[in-house]
Amino acid sequence: MIKLIVGLGNPGPEYEATRHNAGFWWVDEAARLLKASLQMERSHFGLVARANVGGQSVWLLEPQTFMNLSGKSVGALARFFKIAPEEVLVVHDELDLPPGEAKLKKGGGHAGHNGLRDIHAQIGADYWRLRLGIGHPGNKNEVANWVLKKPSPDDRIAIEQTVDRSLRALPHLIAGEMDKATALIHTSKPPRPKPPRPAAPASTTPAQAAGASPEADDKP
Repeated sequence: MIKLIVGLGNPGPEYEATRHNAGFWWVDEAARLLKASLQMERSHFGLVARANVGGQSVWLLEPQTFMNLSGKSVGALARFFKIAPEEVLVVHDELDLPPGEAKLKKGGGHAGHNGLRDIHAQIGADYWRLRLGIGHPGNKNEVANWVLKKPSPDDRIAIEQTVDRSLRALPHLIAGEMDKATALIHTSKPPRPKPPRPAAPASTTPAQAAGASPEADDKP
C-alpha cells in the first residue's frame, strides 16, 4: 500500500499557479478529500498531514524546500516513519504528457526533473510516480521558463480535470491496488455524447435529409 503521498512544487504565492506546482494542486485536493489539514513541520521541511484510512496512517507531504531539494523533505519523513520507497507516491508535473493526460508508473529515471532527481538521491528510484501532463514548450531551452509560468486558461482547465479524474483512484492507490488505479488514471475524460440528429421536416425529401451537415459528428 501507499503510506506517503508527496506533491512536488515550489513554496510561495508567486509559484502557486505555475505548471511546476501541479503536484501541490493534487495533494491539496487529496487532503480535502481525506479531511486532513496540511501543517508546516520543520523537522520534515514541508507541509505535512496525517490521514487515517482503514486504520492505517497515510501521510501527505508538500516539500517547502524548493523543487531541487525535494528529496531532503521526502527522505526526512520517510526515514522517520520507516516508509519504504515502494510505499511512496510522488505526484509531479510531466513535460512529456499533454495537459489532460496522466500516467502512473513505478521506478525509472528522473528525466531531468529536478525534484525527482533529488528524491532519487535520498531514497532511490523504486517509488511510484503519478505524472500530470503539462505539455512541452517545443524547445528544451525554454523548459525552465515554461514550468515556472502559469498555464493558459485551457491548459489549466485540462490539468484540473486530470487532477479530479486521477483523484478517483485515491482509494486504490492507498490500498496498493495499482492495476485498478491505473485503469482509472490512464482513461481520459470520455468524449461528450453526440447530440441527436434532428428529425427532418415532413417536407424534406430523403435526398435532402441525407445531405445534412456532418459537423455534429465531427465534434468530440
